[in-house]
Amino acid sequence: MVQWNRTKGRHLRFTKLKLTGFKSFVDPTDLIIADGLTGVVGPNGCGKSNLLEALRWVMGENRPTAMRGGGMEDVIFAGAATRPARNFAEVSLHIDNSDRLAPAGFNDHDHIDIVRRITRDVGSAYKAGGKDVRARDVQMLFADASTGAHSPALVRQGQISELINAKPKSRRRILEEAAGISGLYQRRHEAELKLKGAEANLTRVDDVVEQLAAQLAQLARQARQAARYREIGTELRRTEGMLLYRRWREADDARATADEALRARVTAAAQAEARVQTAIKARAAAEDGLPALREEEAIAAALVQRLIVQRDTLTDQEAQALRTIETLVGRIDQLGRDIDREGGLNRDAGETIERLEWEQTELRKASEGHEDRLEAAVDAAHEAASVLQEREADLGTQTEDVARLSARHGSAQRLLDDSRKTEERSESEATKARDAVAASQAALTKAGSDFEAAEQASRVAEETAQRADAALTAAEIARADAQTREADARAERSEAEGEMNALRAEVGALAKLVERDTAEGGQILDRLQVQKGFEKALGAALADDLRAPQVDGDGPSGWAVLPAYDSDQPLPAGVTPITQHVSVPEVLTRRMSQIGLCDSEDAARLQEQLKPGQRLVSPEGDLWRWDGFRAWAEDAPSAAALRLQQLNRLEELKQGLEHASQRAEGARSAHEALTARLSELSNADKAAREARREADRLVADAGRALSRAEADRNLAEGRLESLSMAVKRHEEEAMAARSRVLEAQRALDELDDVDEARGAVEDLRMTVEAARITMMSRRSAQDELRREGEARTRRSQEVTKELSGWRHRLETAEKRSAELVERKAQSEAELKAAQAVPNELAAKRADLSEMMAEGEDRKAAATDALSVAEGVLREATVAEREAERAASEAREARAASEARAEAARETVQAAAERIAEEQQQTPNQLLTALDMDPGQMPRSDALEADVNRLKRQREALGAVNLRAEEDAREVQEEHDTLVSEKADLEEAIKTLRSGIASLNREGRERLLTAFEQVNSNFSLLFTHLFGGGEANLVMVESDDPLEAGLEIMCQPPGKKLSTLSLLSGGEQTLTAMALIFAVFLANPAPICVLDEVDAPLDDANVTRFCDLLDEMCRQTDTRFLIITHHAVTMARMDRLFGVTMGEQGVSQLVSVDLKKAAKLVA
Repeated sequence: MVQWNRTKGRHLRFTKLKLTGFKSFVDPTDLIIADGLTGVVGPNGCGKSNLLEALRWVMGENRPTAMRGGGMEDVIFAGAATRPARNFAEVSLHIDNSDRLAPAGFNDHDHIDIVRRITRDVGSAYKAGGKDVRARDVQMLFADASTGAHSPALVRQGQISELINAKPKSRRRILEEAAGISGLYQRRHEAELKLKGAEANLTRVDDVVEQLAAQLAQLARQARQAARYREIGTELRRTEGMLLYRRWREADDARATADEALRARVTAAAQAEARVQTAIKARAAAEDGLPALREEEAIAAALVQRLIVQRDTLTDQEAQALRTIETLVGRIDQLGRDIDREGGLNRDAGETIERLEWEQTELRKASEGHEDRLEAAVDAAHEAASVLQEREADLGTQTEDVARLSARHGSAQRLLDDSRKTEERSESEATKARDAVAASQAALTKAGSDFEAAEQASRVAEETAQRADAALTAAEIARADAQTREADARAERSEAEGEMNALRAEVGALAKLVERDTAEGGQILDRLQVQKGFEKALGAALADDLRAPQVDGDGPSGWAVLPAYDSDQPLPAGVTPITQHVSVPEVLTRRMSQIGLCDSEDAARLQEQLKPGQRLVSPEGDLWRWDGFRAWAEDAPSAAALRLQQLNRLEELKQGLEHASQRAEGARSAHEALTARLSELSNADKAAREARREADRLVADAGRALSRAEADRNLAEGRLESLSMAVKRHEEEAMAARSRVLEAQRALDELDDVDEARGAVEDLRMTVEAARITMMSRRSAQDELRREGEARTRRSQEVTKELSGWRHRLETAEKRSAELVERKAQSEAELKAAQAVPNELAAKRADLSEMMAEGEDRKAAATDALSVAEGVLREATVAEREAERAASEAREARAASEARAEAARETVQAAAERIAEEQQQTPNQLLTALDMDPGQMPRSDALEADVNRLKRQREALGAVNLRAEEDAREVQEEHDTLVSEKADLEEAIKTLRSGIASLNREGRERLLTAFEQVNSNFSLLFTHLFGGGEANLVMVESDDPLEAGLEIMCQPPGKKLSTLSLLSGGEQTLTAMALIFAVFLANPAPICVLDEVDAPLDDANVTRFCDLLDEMCRQTDTRFLIITHHAVTMARMDRLFGVTMGEQGVSQLVSVDLKKAAKLVA
């Protein structure tokens, strides 16, 4: 049998795992965990691994991925086809604690039930022994038992391969489990977190303490400035109130003056506006008359033109009438002759017919080419009409040009007249401006000399003010320095007096306490003198015996004087007599000679050497007597020791009180001297301030004089510049006017002669009349040709008729004669009517001539009236322009006055609002509050200078903290608190560092010890499993065991030494098993769960694996839970649990005890 290093000791024993609603175990299921090997078998997917996960979960696993879920609530039964989903899951682990090996909080009962329950939407809860506990407590319970949710003893599927493929530092965790330092690591981590937090807090406290110290120094300076700030503020507020009222009063006076000026300007503007309205009405009246006159002139011209056209028409009508008369006379003559011939018609009818036929032939000949002649006449008439139209258009254009030319002549003449007037006015204004420039130059010279004098006076005043300011600054510095030293002395005096009073109070209280505790007959205790620090030692040695008095031989109870021993019993070597630190009366000599002083570490050793009556005490008050009795100081503190401490403290306080009194007296003298010095410097400062005020007044007066002189000079310069610009402007205007006169004259000269243009228009009008006559004559020729053609046509028709008639006449001669007579009579009537037309036309011509004369007279009269009206309009326009200019100037003056008045009112309102805003009063209320006559108030500039001076003084103080004293007290309290906290933090950091170092030291020792045990066991187990070869563990990557990694070096039989990763799969599995079991041998866990770790092994190796399990069961108390599918493994189990899934998604557990079955079979 293989023997290996192992640690078989007592530990917690897991007895049962109960599942309810956990994953597929919906019904309550109990898994009994007994000694030996317990196998769990079943088909794939039936829920075997859920048992291992339930064990991990109840031990505190909080990772959903370790539970093969997306969330922790996935461990609750989710429902199946025949089962509804559960709302909670619960796992209970029963632990046998009959050996009382659990931690203190769990060690009250023989059995511990660890229950974890999770409810949907609520979370997990732990219970131990029926009480609610933290998850942290449960995890630490299992960690101290060398197991837990992450224990290497809980080997899930695939974990063997993870161990094989793990990095060396990850493999080190199995050594930590073997060493049992998992809980130690947790505690160290917590301590490191606390240490980091404490160090961070200490850093922050240091920073804050430094800041508070600096802040205290600043507050001390700020408190000294606060009083000065308040004094300046009071004076500044009164001066600002007077300045505000003075400005309001001046603004109100300015407002009254501006209102009076505004009323005058409004009156002047209204008068100017009235004159403008009058001028506008006059111009409007002149303009209203012009359209009628222009219309009258146009009507007269049009009438004359129409009469001319009518005259031409009459001329054409007269010519036409003459031609008609001539035609009718010829026709009558012809008809007479026809009548005469008609008589002999019958005689010569043949001749007449022949003549008519000849005439018809002639008419036919005459009609040949008539259309061409008529067309030519029409063309000629159209051509003449076109020429007439062109001439008339030229006449209209020329007439318009003449009208425009006449208008330009009038405009140029008016521009020439206006430019001459402007030239005269500009030359006059330039002359006036030159005279004003000379006067302004003289004023500027005077203002310059006044300004130089004021500037010299201002420089003198400034130098005086600078000297006064320097003196004031020096006085303020000296006073501030003295004030600072006085405040420091006052603070030192207050501190010394406070310390003295505190010591006096403490001395009085302590004296009363000591006096009250003093016995009536006196105590021997009051006659002792003990060095500081040894009161407890003396109190422990004598205890209440010290309260007894010294008595005579026959007196009451107490100390009686006895002679000294002939020879004293020596104290043990190394013991110091207590008499070296205590002065006692003679009556205590015997007792004190038998008391020794030693350290607590040596007391136990020295107690054995004590002689009868001797005793040892430690400075802390511990007591060891010769008879073996021992008393600790904390068990029974001695009242005598306390009184001794009070006596020593009282003596110490009396000495401190004497020293504090001397210090207070010195501080009082120094403070009184500095107070006197401060009073002197304050008087000097007051005198310097008075001198500075006087200098400021001189500077202000000089400044005002300089400002007035500069204002006068600037005003004179501005006026001179303005007048110079006015002279230049008027000269430029005069030059421009002369230039405009020349340009107007040149423009007038460059215009064409209007008379010549009018003559050209008359010539063109004559040409138009000639063209019209030509057109009328050609139209008459056209009409004549048309009438001749028509006459020939009629004559041809008549000839045809006559021929027919003559032929008929031959038959009806009488009838023809009557027709000729009728025609002749008709022609004579037409002739008579035609002869009357010329007379009518002559009468019309006469009337037309009279009308033309009247039209010409009317046109001339309209032209004259229009010219006169235009002159009146020009004069009215000029008058209106002058009135507008005067009104504009008046409006500008009124607007300026209104602006000044409005500005004055706004200034008054602004001043009143500022008073209301800054003083929360009306001006009258402010005057009442100031209690001062307005007439006696200084001017605003003087008040403003005072305000500026006071502000400078206040600003010179810088930022002032009015709560400096209160802030200083608060900061001092906070500073003292932080200093105390800092000391606590330093002590805590020291303790934490010491604890971490102790944990690291313990961890290294235990880890190295575990490494040696595991390495030895691993070598033996490897040789056992492989039937030979060798293997060992090596720590790599670091010299510190706590940081090093674990490498596995192995050499199976017949192979060379190599690392684990170079072996085959089965070899790697056996090697990993050897390592896991080696850990068990070093620090066995209460339970080991192996989930299908034998799957990669063949039958031979499975047999070796089972043999190893049997051996582990014999040599350790570990209980094994084996999940397997291998028949060989099943056969080697002590008991089997079968997991079935009769219902889809619902797991059930059945058990068989193979040992009992084997006995039954046997």
